[in-house]
Amino acid sequence: MAVAALIVAIVDDDDGLRRALSSLLRAEGMAVRAFESAEAFLAASAMEMPDAVLTDIQMPGMSGLDLQDRLSRLHPGLPVLVMTALPDRPLRERALSSGAVTVLDKPIDADLLLARLQGLANRGED
Repeated sequence: MAVAALIVAIVDDDDGLRRALSSLLRAEGMAVRAFESAEAFLAASAMEMPDAVLTDIQMPGMSGLDLQDRLSRLHPGLPVLVMTALPDRPLRERALSSGAVTVLDKPIDADLLLARLQGLANRGED
């Protein structure tokens, strides 16, 4: 599966970041579904399941880590990439030990994000 074929859900309460990431991924040919909260993502049950979820850790309401935990039960194997502006090692370790593909620091390094998504696309070709 080429990276352009990926469907990525972006879950972040920061509208500007959601828009910027959506533009970046669309420019690479990916389909993007953007959500302002974990609850909004979970409520969109009629949408096509994404190939990956990119979520912020700290959001009002359900956190990105809680979303990751829920997704691991509802959709085992769905890759979750976690973003954070917090230099909190225990949060990072929790995300990774719970199965996050990666933890990305904000501001997001576009090349690193695209490389991680390319890795997911390549894994899907196996």
